[in-house]
Amino acid sequence: MTPSQTQNLYRFNFDTSYLNLPGAFYTAVSTTPVALPQLVVFNRELAIDLGLDADLLATAESALVFGGNVLPQGATPIAQAYAGHQFGHFTVLGDGRAILLGEHVVRGEHLGRREDGNGSAALTASHASGGPYASMRWDIQLKGPGKTPYSRRGDGRAALGPMLREYIISEAMFALGIPTTRSLAVVATGEPVYRENVLPGALLTRVAASHIRVGTFEFAASQGWLRAGKGKDALGGPAASVGSDSRALSGVEGQGGTSAVKALADYTMRRHYPETINAENPHLAFFQAVAERQAQLIAKWMQVGFIHGVMNTDNMALSGETIDYGPCAFMDVYDPATVFSSIDQQGRYAFANQPRIASWNLARLAEAMLPLFADDEQAAIALAQQALVDFGESFNRHWLSGMRKKLGLISEEETDSELVTALLSLMQKHQADYTNTFRRLSGSASASAPAENHGTTANALPGTEALFATAEFTAWAGNWWARVKRQSISPTEALTNMRAINPAVIARNHKVEEALNAAENGDMTVMHALLTAVQQPYLETPENAAYREGAPPSAVPYRTFCGT
Repeated sequence: MTPSQTQNLYRFNFDTSYLNLPGAFYTAVSTTPVALPQLVVFNRELAIDLGLDADLLATAESALVFGGNVLPQGATPIAQAYAGHQFGHFTVLGDGRAILLGEHVVRGEHLGRREDGNGSAALTASHASGGPYASMRWDIQLKGPGKTPYSRRGDGRAALGPMLREYIISEAMFALGIPTTRSLAVVATGEPVYRENVLPGALLTRVAASHIRVGTFEFAASQGWLRAGKGKDALGGPAASVGSDSRALSGVEGQGGTSAVKALADYTMRRHYPETINAENPHLAFFQAVAERQAQLIAKWMQVGFIHGVMNTDNMALSGETIDYGPCAFMDVYDPATVFSSIDQQGRYAFANQPRIASWNLARLAEAMLPLFADDEQAAIALAQQALVDFGESFNRHWLSGMRKKLGLISEEETDSELVTALLSLMQKHQADYTNTFRRLSGSASASAPAENHGTTANALPGTEALFATAEFTAWAGNWWARVKRQSISPTEALTNMRAINPAVIARNHKVEEALNAAENGDMTVMHALLTAVQQPYLETPENAAYREGAPPSAVPYRTFCGT
């Protein structure tokens, strides 16, 4: 059965510029309808920000759309081709269980930044596109809609647990102010999926600035394309022809692959980095801008104790968003060697390794783009190497800036890095809870004790007791408090600032598992309660006290899985 298209009931506004790339970058496909789609969770606020009809999408009938049985008007479903280094090994991949419905263009009053009632930023064009524009395009993708030509031996389907997991974690990351793809809805399919066990099937509707990955460039670099077309694409740049005669890519190395990379680079620049187009060396400027955005992103991950878990090159989005929430998790006890992924036996993607892996991934992007940096290969290599050095320096700068803020510091002193690393060393030594340590240092807005207590005698939180009881921590705290006082703001103001940046609530792993287990047994109340808590991460309330507890012994060690 082939999905039908709706009239434009839901206000989707598709204009898919990706179709103007050479045809080998994608394959036109159809979703495979499911037996009994039922809406499990719907992101009303996101729908409103996208300019969609949130009231209509919240009804039971929308499950037909989110389940892939009915396509919204204007949808042009495709599966995207890409490659990737997975745990360091190159392979050709593609959307094996995802289908892009199209690019939804948001216009007019729905653009820009607004604040919700909790001070969290709503959907905005600025971080993904380089600034607000008259329109902004967002990929609308279904995960789990059936087989594609890239499915290999997979079934193209997804299970309910992993789809709800992405919904929860992506919304938690968004509430923390970290660039991320978003989740619009999850539907149950009424069909089983077969993994190690029989699981309930589901689809997730993902919203992303785009799905252009480092692996997309690796795919392009390994190809040569026969001939380009003429005209303009939807972003105003030269378009390659889309007809069947231009779909094939030759196996010729060199200029063909370079042309494919250039077409992809030019398209991505127009879509995400228009400020680089008129630079003296546009493609180098583009690469530098991508690296800078990644430096900011990874620093933000580290500052909240987030571990992506599978930083393959196909999971690094050039938009600068966090993408592909598989074996990800938040750290409880601070340990830079923390690994949650069941398949990461060597700790390649451990917490402390994330900046180095990001640099490694960017080196693979630089290799793919090398002919675009300079005609002379050695000159191009030198430019790429310097850009990677700059990435490392930029990450360190963003990381230290963020850690200063976590300690209430608005000025800079040369010994700040030593102050931060000394605290982290003590936290590791005494197995302190990462999130609760910084929140305890932030004091309590309702406490009557003076700011001089700076968290060492009040506002006790789980997982901090052993650390805060030691003499060496007391000595560190004295140095930190003296540093806080050497600023233009009062200590009280510094603590207030800290409470606005150090979350009280994160999506703790054992709580996520509780929610997923309950959902798989038909109880969605646990997940909705968790969502309420993580969407207001800086609030301390009696209701969210349970979400601040560390994992019980029975939940340690915690292991995550890819969910494929």
